[in-house]
Amino acid sequence: MEPTPEQSPHHAYPDHWEADVVLRDGGTARIRPITTDDAERLVSFYEQVSDESKYYRFFAPYPRLSDRDVHRFTHHDYVDRVGLAVTIGGEFIGTVRYDRINDQGRPASAPADEAEVAFLVQDAHQGRGVASALLEHIAAVARERGIRRFAAEVLPANNKMIKVFRDGGYTQRRSFEDGSVHLTLDLEPTEKSLAVQRGREQRAEARSVQRLLAPGSVAVIGTGRTPGGVGRTVLRNLLASGYTGRTYAVNRAFDEGAGTLDGVPAHRSLGEIDERVDLAVIAVPAHRVPEAVADCGEHGVQGLVVLSAGYAERGAEGRELQRELVRQARSYGMRIIGPNAFGIINTAESVRLNASLAPESPARGRIGLFTQSGAIGIALLSGLHRRGAGLSSFISAGNRADVSGNDFLQYSFEDPDTDVALLYLESLGNPRKFNRLARRTAAVKPVVVVKGARHSGSTPPGHAVPVSRIPDATVSALMRQAGVIRVDTVTEMVDAGLLLAGQPLPAGPRVAILGNSESLGLLTYDACLAEGLRPRPPIDLTTAASPQDFRDALAEALADGTCDAVIVTAIPWVGENGEAETGDGQVLATALHKAVAGGAAKPVAVVHVEIGGLAEALAAASSTAAPRPRTVTPAADRTQVATTLPIGPARSTAPATPATPEAGPTPEAPTTPPVGPGPGSPAGPKAGPAPEAATGPGRIPAYPAAERAVRALAEAVKYAQWRRQAAVPGKIPEFLDDTIDEPGAAALIEAQLATAPDPRGRPLTHDEARELLGRYGIAVRPTLPAPDPEAAVAAATRLGYPVALKTTAPHLRHRADLGGVRLDIADEEALRRAYGELTDLLGKPAELLPVVQAMAPRGVDTVVRASIDAAAGAVLSFGLAGAPSELLGDTAHRLVPATDRDAAELIRSIRAAPVLFGWRGSAPVDTAALEELLLRLSRLVDDHPEVVSVALEPVVVAPHGLTVLGASVRLAPPPARSDLGPRRLPNY
Repeated sequence: MEPTPEQSPHHAYPDHWEADVVLRDGGTARIRPITTDDAERLVSFYEQVSDESKYYRFFAPYPRLSDRDVHRFTHHDYVDRVGLAVTIGGEFIGTVRYDRINDQGRPASAPADEAEVAFLVQDAHQGRGVASALLEHIAAVARERGIRRFAAEVLPANNKMIKVFRDGGYTQRRSFEDGSVHLTLDLEPTEKSLAVQRGREQRAEARSVQRLLAPGSVAVIGTGRTPGGVGRTVLRNLLASGYTGRTYAVNRAFDEGAGTLDGVPAHRSLGEIDERVDLAVIAVPAHRVPEAVADCGEHGVQGLVVLSAGYAERGAEGRELQRELVRQARSYGMRIIGPNAFGIINTAESVRLNASLAPESPARGRIGLFTQSGAIGIALLSGLHRRGAGLSSFISAGNRADVSGNDFLQYSFEDPDTDVALLYLESLGNPRKFNRLARRTAAVKPVVVVKGARHSGSTPPGHAVPVSRIPDATVSALMRQAGVIRVDTVTEMVDAGLLLAGQPLPAGPRVAILGNSESLGLLTYDACLAEGLRPRPPIDLTTAASPQDFRDALAEALADGTCDAVIVTAIPWVGENGEAETGDGQVLATALHKAVAGGAAKPVAVVHVEIGGLAEALAAASSTAAPRPRTVTPAADRTQVATTLPIGPARSTAPATPATPEAGPTPEAPTTPPVGPGPGSPAGPKAGPAPEAATGPGRIPAYPAAERAVRALAEAVKYAQWRRQAAVPGKIPEFLDDTIDEPGAAALIEAQLATAPDPRGRPLTHDEARELLGRYGIAVRPTLPAPDPEAAVAAATRLGYPVALKTTAPHLRHRADLGGVRLDIADEEALRRAYGELTDLLGKPAELLPVVQAMAPRGVDTVVRASIDAAAGAVLSFGLAGAPSELLGDTAHRLVPATDRDAAELIRSIRAAPVLFGWRGSAPVDTAALEELLLRLSRLVDDHPEVVSVALEPVVVAPHGLTVLGASVRLAPPPARSDLGPRRLPNY
């Protein structure tokens, strides 16, 4: 909304204060500054407020606003006087205002840093979190305008408002004066206020998804009068799924008084329906969608699933249509799945919703599935069905203009029916938030992700999101740090999901292998070694083994304290007549069931090859779907797939006796206790009684190839280890505080940016970088310029022999392979000779920019970097210098701020890490000093976001201590931190 000419030209309308927010009940609202055009809206809003609320606001009966009041409350300078309104459908439902005051409580201007604040919320919308959202946003506005404290007068009986202030998490002081409660809030964000804000965000966004997945009534808009078409297909699928709510068919082309369609009421518009509809599925051409959305908004629909195509996937014009669609829906308080969506499914017995184009609802299970691709969604639903796996929920978000993978994580974290969250993502709209949500969710249940469009270099069609510059390898490392199980293909995602949903987490990497094929056992053994597991020698039961032999061997393996998981390999066994017989797969299932029923809680997986009837028995017996009125059988698929084996009562999914890692990458024997509920039991803050599907037979996943089973198990092992470590988070050592000069560094940065000719910042010189890094205890070995041989000799004399002579020209920096570095120069004669050789080989001194530096103790050359990505945040990186990191990409990454555990893991995560720990008899280097360096650099970029990039290269790590030989630093105005401001929905 634009300002009018009456408003001060010196303070333009602050459109960056506008925001869409999710309220406590899952509905959306718009927060924006109040303008002079809002007089009628303000009067209408005030008329709908109860006399009691008016009394609480003005401390006296105040039935109506005077013209003077209206003028005062709609005219602001957006600095000393600011008003914000919460709107739904363009109308006010709540307001907040601050006025800057001085120490005597009188109106003032800057530098006064206190303001009086007051709220008013319509009674019909109280309890929805409107005031809490307004407090977050008005506090952010005040901080931006230099206000540090809010003062508020509240009547003692106004408990709701007192609770809003008390629960905000800000530091506050309270006193009782003249019959009212006087509150003073310090507006500087605190850990508590940020935690409160994120907790509210989580509950609201989870609720918004829950409203979409569990509606009491559904209208399909665009239902065709004849069979076929998208709308009619969705209606058919809704009815076939046994949806427990009320269903309506809507099409403006219906004849008046059409009656019913497929047995459900048929209407020309939502206005003809006697009740409020909770969810609308829109399946009309794109040019008719705005009309349908308006009809939904005007009749109180809570959420939309837009199947219609023709939006951002069509280019710039379609992208603008998509933005307008989101703006229109949010203006009515509705959230959107889509456009160009495939639909949503909820298998809960109390809902049984299939509002999608999938012809058959999946079985009820414990896996939640989110996908940004309809085609991938179809493939995943079909694959999970063939493997006998059930789902708790399914969302195919299409262009993902509103509801995203982040919202799905918020929902999955709370959903007691979901034990494993699977996500197929093609873009990350807010990587920083995704990592935060994924870390919290992964602490209670596994999160498995496939990231598409990794190497295309562009955003997928239809996904209007900020582009991150960080490479995919870095994204993968950051996901791992957050506990996300990232796999490369949808097949691997399902393989891992099946294991995690039906089996306990492994206590360590030790694997027992048993079966009736020596060759298949050896293949499994090799696959385990390749995945970093520690397999025991395979137990060959021979081809004559019977199901009873399998049972006995599995029971013995489960009782063996030296193994953490079991892989059973099976081929058709030999009968009494000496001939191979395929037998009934259920016979083997029964035998394994009996072994597991009395065994220890360890994960078990089956690798099977051509056992007749086994796949069919597994798929049929593991179905957990409730009886459906109507089903559609998918086309036969002869591809060999993994399936699930019903095998005894569900067992605890907590790791039994977890293994702890040794100093290197190989884990040692179990020593630590279990870490709580695993993925096969309800977890999270609202876990309750499990549904019927989770209390039936436990499921052992079965795979047609050893590599697939082992890869899934390896992911479970790594995830279980992350869970154990996450239970005791790392910390930033206190000793850093005594050796860091944060104010001094801030002063240096401010001075350097003030002199930068480019507003985008500038690189620091060598001496400037040394001074800044020194404030954080990072010593960079000095270099002296050597523009001629005499200067080189003088520099060496000053530094002391032996020295190094090296070029600093950009094209030769750190390129010892090109002859630009001469080491161990012992005296003046050798230095003059080296100088001459250098200039003869590579060019004139003015081109080479040679420098002299004292030699450092011998060690391993490494590279330490930190950079800030606008989307992902600050990232700390580490690798060995030269070919390992530059050619092979062997670099590890962690998000800043890094803890002591992050630093230790960082240097051990690269493939070349053994070089640091005494590889091939060499002396181990001082990794403790290296970890301290990483922590100091992490602290620097975390304390000062103006430091947008740092490269320490090389860092020579010796057996005792390390030396930083080169450093480059770039300063720039810090990118905006959306995760620290008030909560808001993204607008792409």
